[in-house]
Amino acid sequence: MNKRKLGKTNLLVSEIGYGAWGIGNSGWRGADDKESINALHRAIELGVNFIDTALVYGEGHSERLVGQVVRERSETIHVASKVPPANRQWPARSGVPASATFSAAHVIQSTETSLKNLGLDTIDVQQFHVWSDEWMEQGDWMEGVQKLKEQGKIRFFGVSINDHQPTNALRLIETGLVDTVQVIYNLFDQSPEDELFPACLKYDIGVIVRVALDEGGLTGKITPETTFPDDDFRNRYFKGDRKREVYERVQAITADLGVSLEQAAEIALRYTLSHSAVSTVIPGMRTVANVERNCALGDGRGLPQEQVEKLKAHRWIRNFYQGD
Repeated sequence: MNKRKLGKTNLLVSEIGYGAWGIGNSGWRGADDKESINALHRAIELGVNFIDTALVYGEGHSERLVGQVVRERSETIHVASKVPPANRQWPARSGVPASATFSAAHVIQSTETSLKNLGLDTIDVQQFHVWSDEWMEQGDWMEGVQKLKEQGKIRFFGVSINDHQPTNALRLIETGLVDTVQVIYNLFDQSPEDELFPACLKYDIGVIVRVALDEGGLTGKITPETTFPDDDFRNRYFKGDRKREVYERVQAITADLGVSLEQAAEIALRYTLSHSAVSTVIPGMRTVANVERNCALGDGRGLPQEQVEKLKAHRWIRNFYQGD
């Protein structure tokens, strides 16, 4: 497994990290705890040393599974978690003050709860689960972050940028207060390349890529006939005609490159890893089979530049989390 520097933290993290939302059994349905634990162990065996979870993933269930596995391993594993906004609004709404989302007291209390769930003394990267640059001059959130750092309860601070809003952290990046950003970046939503990634390279900010496979859309396995469990969030994400739209666009991508549909997921992951600003990509991996397939791509090889350039034409920015 190839490793990359996580910005100015100087942590060396695996190119393929472990996205632990799905194993929390919140939103995604069908995760089995025994299989999730086996998948986590297998990922570490294959060189994964970065796991991203959050307090709200199964209301602590994901953190508890992650902590159980990390405590059983002898390897150094870097764990990232997230503080939920106090108002539980995703994404951050314009005009909502920082005092309603991330007061110092809330940041500290949430982090201590996460540490208890994980059974660890320190969280390597603690992130705000949403962010708005409007909060830069508001509230006492930074005091909470600084206190946690001084107490050794967190090592580094990051933010998870709102869905499809990659420019909504540029002011924060410029201050030097943040160590990492987590952002949606994939073959469809290439917009972080425009302003966010250049800023991250300039200020040495670690970049954690989420939704690299478009919630499964870029795997080529979601067809117009695909169905999901009744309470699975993908029923909303791929509602209406969206499954057909995505499937046709993935077919166009593979046809353009002259590869099979079975290679779609590899192309999508290698595309995100081809950008020099990216530190790690964190696909959700609920099974050992998912782990083995994705970890095989953390070999330090992106896509050939000619393929990267060809894929620029497949940019398709839209927000399936909201709206029609």
